[in-house]
Amino acid sequence: MAELKHYSLRVKGEEEHTFTGRSPRQAALKAATKGFKDIQLREHGRRKDGLWRIHVFTGSVQKVKKPANAPAWMPDMINKPKVKKIRIDKVGEL
Repeated sequence: MAELKHYSLRVKGEEEHTFTGRSPRQAALKAATKGFKDIQLREHGRRKDGLWRIHVFTGSVQKVKKPANAPAWMPDMINKPKVKKIRIDKVGEL
């Protein structure tokens, strides 16, 4: 199994939140669930050629019906996050 990685969410140049996941997409889905639309994630501890890699996504949340096999305590409508990867930026200084 791949290990969990930590990603910092950049908002207006400041890193305010941290999300974990095995991939940048998984962390972006978590950020979208929290209501973030413009998602820029920097992976902790990863520098390639002296540059930070910033994964850029757009995110949204849709209300959908709960699945048929959902537990009884789950509400009828649930939030389902969607993200789309735009690009990877390479930044020398943060």
